[in-house]
Amino acid sequence: MSEGLQIVLGIIFLIIVYILTRYGIAWKMQRVAKEIIEDLKRKRATDEKSAVSLPYEKTNFLHIGMRDYRPKVLASLVQEGYVGRTEEGKYFLQLPDFPKEGG
Repeated sequence: MSEGLQIVLGIIFLIIVYILTRYGIAWKMQRVAKEIIEDLKRKRATDEKSAVSLPYEKTNFLHIGMRDYRPKVLASLVQEGYVGRTEEGKYFLQLPDFPKEGG
């Protein structure tokens, strides 16, 4: 195999790996967003009165292990309007189709 072909194949391989990692990160962030919404549903945080504080709202810089996407996804959900934030720093759901009482 010629050296030029090896370089081209190597570059193609790197591009494929880059694209796959981007899809993997997007998939992971989507899963984390669903987990945050389910957590707020479980805690019945559906308005400002029932808002709860979340332990993963701040980034832990001393975290060892896999990257924690929860603080970034939570900020994104607040920015997009799916989750509301009170002045005290507590969070609640703002989903229009979520039943507020009963079930």
